[in-house]
Amino acid sequence: MRAARPAPEPSPAPSRSVPPGIRLLLESLRPNPAHVVSRTTDVLACNPGGLRLFAGMDKWPVEQRNVVRYVFLHPDAPDLFDDWDEQIRACVGRLRALAGTDPDAPDLAELVDELLAKSPEFARLWERYDVRAHPQGRKTFHHPDVGDLTLGYQSMQLEGTPGHRLVAYYAEPGTPEYDAMVLLDLAASEHAAKPAADRRHP
Repeated sequence: MRAARPAPEPSPAPSRSVPPGIRLLLESLRPNPAHVVSRTTDVLACNPGGLRLFAGMDKWPVEQRNVVRYVFLHPDAPDLFDDWDEQIRACVGRLRALAGTDPDAPDLAELVDELLAKSPEFARLWERYDVRAHPQGRKTFHHPDVGDLTLGYQSMQLEGTPGHRLVAYYAEPGTPEYDAMVLLDLAASEHAAKPAADRRHP
């Protein structure tokens, strides 16, 4: 009688470490909003505008900051994105692509289970098995701080990482969109510095 095979060990959680050089690169891209995301779109590092572009995400605890979670669960997301319906389809498609290559990944399962429980839109789209990705293009935001802006974006795989990507947004200097990026960067920097200033001057 053949002995039963032991159950396979679950895959370890992939590293969330972002090299110092990549963090320097994020800073050098300012005022262009940019961030590094994990394979399940956890926000691992960002410059000021890269976080503030997703209005309200900065109020979430660091460990909850995830692009897909934001798009489906944050109350500001449907108004922020000009094409929210397309954004949610693209987000599900990216997770479906990961499920096709690593279906037992614990980080993926945890996120999917949360969204299935909390978002009827996610549950509906998850059953479609649609796989798509948009590594580049343009997005229009209706931002509560800087108004409407349409930005180009580029998503780049980071070599030597477990699926991390750098996503950067851009606009032509001298355009209203570029000026809006500058304002967003300044507002985010001032917001980040304010608590420390308040502690120095009660």
